[in-house]
Amino acid sequence: MTTQCFVNGKVFTGTGADDFVSAFRIRDGVFDWVGDASDVSTEDVFELDGATVLPGLLDVHTHPGFMASLSSSVSLLPPSVSALSGLLDRLRTHENFGRDDDSWIEGFGYDDATFPDGHPTRSDLDQVSTTQVVFVRRSDGHTACVNSRALELAGITRDTQDPAGARFERDEHGEPNGVLTEIAAVDAVERIRPKRSQEDLVEGIVSLNEHFLSLGIVAVNDLYADLIPEPLRLFRLAADRGFVPSVILFVGWRAGLPDLTEAERAGPVRIGGVKLFMDGAYSNRTAWVVEPYPGSDDHGLRTVDDDELRAAVTWARRNNVQVAIHEMGDRAATHVLDMFENEEPWLGELPSIRLEHASLFSQEMMTRLARARMRFGVVTHSIFFFAECTSYARNLTDAQFAVAYPIRTFYERVPLVALASDAPATAWEDADNPFTSIQAAVERRAHDGSDFNQAEAVTVGQALHLYTGRAAQLSALDRVGLIAPGYRADFVVLDRDVFTLGSDEIAGTSVLRTFVDGAQVYSRG
Repeated sequence: MTTQCFVNGKVFTGTGADDFVSAFRIRDGVFDWVGDASDVSTEDVFELDGATVLPGLLDVHTHPGFMASLSSSVSLLPPSVSALSGLLDRLRTHENFGRDDDSWIEGFGYDDATFPDGHPTRSDLDQVSTTQVVFVRRSDGHTACVNSRALELAGITRDTQDPAGARFERDEHGEPNGVLTEIAAVDAVERIRPKRSQEDLVEGIVSLNEHFLSLGIVAVNDLYADLIPEPLRLFRLAADRGFVPSVILFVGWRAGLPDLTEAERAGPVRIGGVKLFMDGAYSNRTAWVVEPYPGSDDHGLRTVDDDELRAAVTWARRNNVQVAIHEMGDRAATHVLDMFENEEPWLGELPSIRLEHASLFSQEMMTRLARARMRFGVVTHSIFFFAECTSYARNLTDAQFAVAYPIRTFYERVPLVALASDAPATAWEDADNPFTSIQAAVERRAHDGSDFNQAEAVTVGQALHLYTGRAAQLSALDRVGLIAPGYRADFVVLDRDVFTLGSDEIAGTSVLRTFVDGAQVYSRG
């Protein structure tokens, strides 16, 4: 039996926004005591020398499988790429540029809201190549743009009907302009994409190890694991090869989805839920909203019908896992409440239904959550408004702006709530750096310094609570998120005291060391 005792730190336990101790003990990879350093009598201690310590951080809405699949794409994320010319220049640096016609030129992460010259089209991407496919995804993952060669190979013409809940955008003559709006339209080209080998994908997952651990992230939920084939098998292979973070996978809903086996629902890498999309995103005006978008009568897109929504919930109930519903618009969220608020939950203290992104949420909607028989959880973000302020300024009315990402009110009124990144489907290069999100949540300012409803600001402790103890309550991750007896000894040591920094310095915080099960798995430099 191995025992370690750490003393004289500023140890945030994750049990509340203002809960600290100065020492803790680990026995066989588990915290078995926390308290005051003055109560430690043994000489065999690890001296923290006043360092700030946090529980291992949790990102309960991210996409590591998608990250692994994007290793063949050049990054088009802001702030490095902020104009069409920069996007085209970056694509010309792709390793496949100028190769044979079967080699795709791919990019990910553009945010056209920052482009003075507007959204790219097929004619723009034709400047990169007319013989190779050029395929670029927008930062939110709901829109893509392709060149003429891609449309030709995918068979998309002026006579092609739009997929359900999606659009092939068209020019003034009715011809497809290369913009693919919503996932079903993107998939029409994605299906002809050359497949990466499973070995490459496994190695891509393993390569993310240092990325997560250097950010202090020890456990994640992959909220659309099907973006790679056989995700459970590949993630388990990656874990066998040294990928450290625990992973709960959410598979995309489809009719006929087979029931899960006990083995698929067990272990540090397992399937824990099913995901479906109720609507789109604000950046391309496809979030399903009550009040129309400014200057229009457009209410966005609904992307799943009631029969499919209910079928997914029935499947999740039968398989004893969570349902995660992508809903950005207030109409989408309200519709989910209308359908399920009076139904019986099936996962005990764990939320049976998760509302993902929860962008517009009024006080009335929060009251309905509190009174609901169903046990709902909420995942929200600060990195969204930080990174995409231009889109929100363009696409929200004043009334919508007042209830956008109400993090403080969520914290006070919704027990089962967490902050998360949605990386890489977020328009910022380090979108899953928790300290960037924490600074945004504390300051309520976007990257350009603009105010984003500072009445909804939270404290550093509250923001961290949403990445630790509160996130653990929302997710099916096991015994993580707290420095408390009986929990896994996952913790991080910071290079500065994030609780006393000026608010504009928080994002500069770095992780010095990350421990998982009491063993150091990352050290900076």
